[in-house]
Amino acid sequence: MIIGVPKEIKTEEYRVGLTPYSVHELISHSHHVVVEHNAGAGIGFDDDAYRAVGAQVLTKAEDVWSKADMIVKVKEPQPSEFAFLRENLVLFTYLHLAPDAAQAEALLKSKCVAIAYETVTDGFGGLPLLSPMSQVAGRLSIQVGSTCLEKSQGGSGVLLGGVPGVYPGKVTVIGGGVVGTNAVRMAMGREAQVTVLDTSLHRLQELDLQFGGRLNTVYSTIASLEEQISTSDLVIGAVLLPGRAAPKLIKRDMLSKMKPGSVIVDVAIDQGGCVETAKATTHKNPTYVVDGVVHYCVANMPGAVPRTATLALNNATLPYVLRLANKGYQAALRDDKHFCDGLNVCRGMITNPDVADALQKKYVPAVEVL
Repeated sequence: MIIGVPKEIKTEEYRVGLTPYSVHELISHSHHVVVEHNAGAGIGFDDDAYRAVGAQVLTKAEDVWSKADMIVKVKEPQPSEFAFLRENLVLFTYLHLAPDAAQAEALLKSKCVAIAYETVTDGFGGLPLLSPMSQVAGRLSIQVGSTCLEKSQGGSGVLLGGVPGVYPGKVTVIGGGVVGTNAVRMAMGREAQVTVLDTSLHRLQELDLQFGGRLNTVYSTIASLEEQISTSDLVIGAVLLPGRAAPKLIKRDMLSKMKPGSVIVDVAIDQGGCVETAKATTHKNPTYVVDGVVHYCVANMPGAVPRTATLALNNATLPYVLRLANKGYQAALRDDKHFCDGLNVCRGMITNPDVADALQKKYVPAVEVL
């Protein structure tokens, strides 16, 4: 199979779909890999590193797309890339289709085969290809949130860890999944006061056992959410409904009850955001202010630390890329129902029920198209 790796073109996105180490594995399995010029240059993988393991480096993105049987990316196709989509091309990347009707229409119209990292499941009820980036985003949320709290960034001027004789800042994390757990860990490492909200008592019990009495666990209701965010310096939105748009948990009228200069980091923005006033931003212009509250809503947060993020992502995706390349997409997906959960669009049909529901489109079970 010919696998293509285009350069990411989303604003300030330096991650790359395959590292030279991953390319080496694919070539050792007798596959051919074409990589766009400078695809990995932003994180220290220059063209020579790809050539050294046997990849062919092409100058133009359109040549990579047209030559490849399968495209491996990081971010969803951008509008300027829609023209490169074609029938039977296998696209393996993050898609986040629920809030992105334009992209969904382009995928459907092209009749390509689009497999989304974020909806692949495993036998433990997890999301193995989303988890690495959730770990990065969760940890990064505290780092960027603490920076946004600085007065020069529009924040209230609170140091999360405080100092002797001064209260530490208060952090509220909404959601106790992978993002939330990693945010909690980083916030506690900075010696902030940390509270996590979730609707699963089982998950709250697990977090209590993991972090002990230093972490406050609260069952999430409208009232408890409003109570916690009204006294918080930093709020992390870490809500995920796989394949679906994130629920709007923080309403516009709640912002007036928050402290001036407090910060919201909406990690759920890839799925539309869990804050009613959230709108996607970029690393170049990451924040804006509504009712005195700083909003950080960068849609590709792990792109801020692209080398770490790329290596972590490749550790998770490489076995799946190899299966697709070795078996072909039909056999690879038929043989693994959890991998098949990743199939979102196939030859003009939506094959993921949650995505179909979010987009209000007809759902066709994957087994009917494979």
